[in-house]
Amino acid sequence: MRPRLRLAALGAVAALTLAVIPASAGTRMDTPAYLDAGQPVERRVADLLSRMTLADKIGQMTQAERAAVTGDPALVTRWRLGSVLSGGGSAPTPNTPDSWAAMVGELQKAALATPLKIPLLYGVDAVHGHGNVPGATVFPHNLGLGATRDSALVEKVYRATAGEMRATGIPWDFAPCVCVTRDERWGRSYESFGEDPNLVARLGGSAVDGLQRNGVVATVKHFAGDGDTTYGTGDSGYPIDQGVTVTGRDDFERLSLAPYTAAVQRHGVWSVMPSFSSAGLTGSPVKMHANRELITGALKEKLGFDGFVISDWEAIHQLPPDAPAGTPEPTAAQVRAAVNAGVDMFMEPATAALFQENLEAEVRAGRVPIDRIDDAVTRILRVKFRLGLFENPFPASGPVGTAEHRALARDAVAASQVLLKNTGGLLPLRRDARIYVAGRNADDIGSQSGGWTVDWQGRNGNTIPGTTILDGIRSMASSVTFSADASAPVQAGDVGVVVVGETPYAEGFGDVGATPWKHGTAEQREPKSLDLQPSDRAVVDKVCGAVSSCVVLIVSGRPQVITGQLGRIDALVASWLPGSEGAGVADVLFGTKPFTGRLPVSWPSSAGQVPVNVGDETYQPLFPYGWGLHTGDKDTRAHAVDRVAAGAAPAGWQSMIADAEAATEAGDPTRAEALLSPLTP
Repeated sequence: MRPRLRLAALGAVAALTLAVIPASAGTRMDTPAYLDAGQPVERRVADLLSRMTLADKIGQMTQAERAAVTGDPALVTRWRLGSVLSGGGSAPTPNTPDSWAAMVGELQKAALATPLKIPLLYGVDAVHGHGNVPGATVFPHNLGLGATRDSALVEKVYRATAGEMRATGIPWDFAPCVCVTRDERWGRSYESFGEDPNLVARLGGSAVDGLQRNGVVATVKHFAGDGDTTYGTGDSGYPIDQGVTVTGRDDFERLSLAPYTAAVQRHGVWSVMPSFSSAGLTGSPVKMHANRELITGALKEKLGFDGFVISDWEAIHQLPPDAPAGTPEPTAAQVRAAVNAGVDMFMEPATAALFQENLEAEVRAGRVPIDRIDDAVTRILRVKFRLGLFENPFPASGPVGTAEHRALARDAVAASQVLLKNTGGLLPLRRDARIYVAGRNADDIGSQSGGWTVDWQGRNGNTIPGTTILDGIRSMASSVTFSADASAPVQAGDVGVVVVGETPYAEGFGDVGATPWKHGTAEQREPKSLDLQPSDRAVVDKVCGAVSSCVVLIVSGRPQVITGQLGRIDALVASWLPGSEGAGVADVLFGTKPFTGRLPVSWPSSAGQVPVNVGDETYQPLFPYGWGLHTGDKDTRAHAVDRVAAGAAPAGWQSMIADAEAATEAGDPTRAEALLSPLTP
């Protein structure tokens, strides 16, 4: 090398060395500032960062899965891990609160054995209660909570979730999902609060508050546009999941970014997870994990987000590898692209060591600036200090599934039920009526809980403690006959209650048209569809054709097309995925509580009509966004719905109801009243 170049290279090496060598603590013998809880968070962060080596910093940016380290917790120390997670269905043995707390405690001991004693964050997907642990309270999935329109209730649900997480030693939740679902063929639709960004922003913010005000880090996900991808553009073999959001910048900000603006600026969320999907706003689609314009530009700089960005499960492995075929992933190029885009912590379940090796090489080569590393680590440490993790690193086990939390879940279930049709005021039912219950989802707590319940994709069957819908009906009615397939004879005067719908699924495999999950039960391997399964249609036809009065409950994570059978059905209820407390369904069926739920998504008249959303130029769903008959006190909207149900519906009534509901969510009650005025003369 020429002397001038040699001196320049040596200067660069010296600068890098100074950046990564820990600052001397000097001769003072007092407690370092970062260990002094009385110091401001930002001073503690700066002090700790100044003492960290490059290995310490990269360790904080790394998250491994429990299966990779529980057999040898010393790996946590060696890799200086900032975090460990449990993927869906990954649990200690036995799967009890005590076992969870003990496992987290052992991993925490290993983290505190590092030179700077930085505690780790343990994270899980507790997306509808702490469903990872049998016996925990399983609440309705977000779509059901969206039907309640009740932000205070949502905050209570997530507060209870935080309590049960802490009872197992876990302070970080990969929730809530603040996606805006715009195509119900997407298998994650039930993780959304609805199709209106204002509704999602309001309830998503309440979920953040419920977690973070009660000692658990919230993660809003999946940034951004995952609910608005185009069918047929999916990745990893899925039809729509992980696909491309094809839209203009204005619509992207209005639909996809709005909930993040609220979560960051009004609720101070501490963690954000990018989506597997891509956004094509100004040319070719860019994977979100490499999208610097949106992660750094929009989220961090424009919105002012000061927490940290956590990647999704091996998500950077989907970025261009820029390496020979067969090169182990993540490759150096994948790591470099994501770090420079603004991702701060990396979910590398089984490849933590490779990630660290590649990141260190990229930093030393100057392709990832040390300032970017320091920014990432600053954000991670800031959250750990805010959480109080340095003062209270060790978990303490406690009860889950408490009576108080189950009562709350039952209330949430009742509030989530949407009465779509009620001919002749059939509902609520009389307790002395003879009830004939049929349908495969009447006595299946696994199906009524859906995905992300103990297993990643969930399981139908007797999977968790709780009450099924049939249990709830039996607790209310004096005479109940149950026949899942409707093979038992029907007696004169019986009131039929048919409970049908979907079997559990989660991301990817839940997409309509997706290849079935091969590890699921036989029922889970049925084709995913917006149409009721043939066996469900047969039971509806058989029972509703034999009884004088027929109620149909649809237990599902999204609308199911029922148009062809609607004429035979006297009362129709969208029950969503109620979770462990099926008795809440019986509460509204028998009038203990009124029906108050409203549709969080438009209910299509046919599968071919999807996507259909409030605000569409042509909008004629079977039931519009905001629809829901009420059996208690009624406001203007409820009277308008009653009038339409009675047959007094002018042309365009669907848009009137849906647009009025959207106006209400936008904070414009005057416009909402005006839109409803033709329906309430």
